[in-house]
Amino acid sequence: MENKSTSDIEKAKILKDAFKQINPSEIEKILQEYLIIQNIYNAAIKEVRTKLEILDDEFNYRYKRNPIHSIQSRLKKPNSIISKMIKKGFDDLSYAKIKEEITDIAGIRVICQYIDDIYTIYKLLSGQSDVNVIKVTDYIANPKENGYRSFHMIVNIPVFFSDRTERVNVEIQIRTIAMDYWASLEHELKYKNPDNIPPYIKAKLLECAETIAETDCKMQEIYKAVSNIENTDN
Repeated sequence: MENKSTSDIEKAKILKDAFKQINPSEIEKILQEYLIIQNIYNAAIKEVRTKLEILDDEFNYRYKRNPIHSIQSRLKKPNSIISKMIKKGFDDLSYAKIKEEITDIAGIRVICQYIDDIYTIYKLLSGQSDVNVIKVTDYIANPKENGYRSFHMIVNIPVFFSDRTERVNVEIQIRTIAMDYWASLEHELKYKNPDNIPPYIKAKLLECAETIAETDCKMQEIYKAVSNIENTDN
């Protein structure tokens, strides 16, 4: 039998308690509204992905290389949205309140080749006239205590529907292949045993994060050196 993590059990309890407080006649209305929410934020993901793909294609045309290795996306599920709203202490589960309080319903992860590419993508995307940057958190310049590195930004973009234009927030995480490798494995290890990671394991994870960060910097230096040789030959 598959074991549920503590977070899954807590989330299930929160949802159960939440729906006890909702009038049964309102539950269907709420569920319908959440289908609308998913459609809106899924459209926002498509808009941002298209912007990123166009930038990557243009970069390849102009400089003969792609700064983006891959793009991943995820849409927060209704149960996660409700759980987060309840944890924040809100009884109002309407779309208007959710839009106001939760900024990571739509998420995109951009995996880049080199550290410099991360800041190039940020500069090009934030420079577009219809993109409003709401928040930037640079965990590369200022890593988390556990060693996590990534560049996070929340942008607000227009999404065009048949009868209206709606501005929607999208969370974007930009990191190198090496940063993503570490973050993915660290997340998996924490998910398996979130409440009982011994200090020596945390220390080893931090050590790995430092080693990977050093490797990222060395690969950036190697790429610059190779580029300089190519430019000299031309």
